[in-house]
Amino acid sequence: MVSHHPYRTFRTTVARIQKLTPSFTRVTLTGDDLAHFGTDGLDQRIKLIIPFADGTITDVGQFDETQSMTEWYRRWRELPDEQRNPIRTYTIRSPRPADREIDVDFVLHGTEGPASAWATGAQVGDPLFVVGPDSRSGEQGGGIEWKPGDATSVLIAGDETAMPAICSIVESLPAHITGEVCIEVPSEADALPLTAPEGIRVSWLGRGSTAHGVRLSAAVHAWGRRRGASSASAHGAEPIHALDEDDRADASDEILWEVPETVSGGEYAWLAGEAGTITALRRHLVRDLGIDRHSIAFMGYWRRGRAEAS
Repeated sequence: MVSHHPYRTFRTTVARIQKLTPSFTRVTLTGDDLAHFGTDGLDQRIKLIIPFADGTITDVGQFDETQSMTEWYRRWRELPDEQRNPIRTYTIRSPRPADREIDVDFVLHGTEGPASAWATGAQVGDPLFVVGPDSRSGEQGGGIEWKPGDATSVLIAGDETAMPAICSIVESLPAHITGEVCIEVPSEADALPLTAPEGIRVSWLGRGSTAHGVRLSAAVHAWGRRRGASSASAHGAEPIHALDEDDRADASDEILWEVPETVSGGEYAWLAGEAGTITALRRHLVRDLGIDRHSIAFMGYWRRGRAEAS
């Protein structure tokens, strides 16, 4: 009997490319092995191994299903820079194992970053290698942080890097759930159609020339005031500014990824995006609004000025 690890590397090629907005492109990937892609979506994390210009990757055993990801990943880290394919973390927008397809939405922000550069130049038929959960494994693969328990009121907030996860989560919400969804994106033109329960308010926050995180922070603070927290009322409606250096220094000293396994109570918050902004928002929810930290999932997907540490 063959034993399958929770994660495996899927060989895929580009089936379709759809320009969604000025900043977002959806790439549909296909491959026979995706029949075994094991997820229901939500904020399922995957890793993309970006090919070199000739479409190849250095073989470190990532296609050997007898080896765990930990084994081949160690060998990948030991490679010289010129032999190490970039690896970047993304979330699935939509999985369709029965059709042997998955959708991955990319933020296009130039060609300096390897994933954005790849997506900018991608064509139908190009290879891409996806590390994701294997449905044949008897173990839980993980990578899904949306765990609201029995909460009936939610706050979901993030920037463009969290957009695919947020959209997938919102579209899965039961009809009785109420709450607020705040998504900061590069421009007003980047708002996407999103089907949400009647009791969910969705705000697309075009950044424009405003500093990153300012509009998202303002929206979450405004939600807190509407929520009627006494501490928010006491502080008043002070203006929200970009994070200063002290905020960012504090953020660098804190845990940047914390997800409660169980949630008690009727309220749940899910925050994801730039680490400094998300850490400051989580601090506001806990310290200023008095929300139980065990009812908040917060994930620093990236940090301003730093490349992703693969």
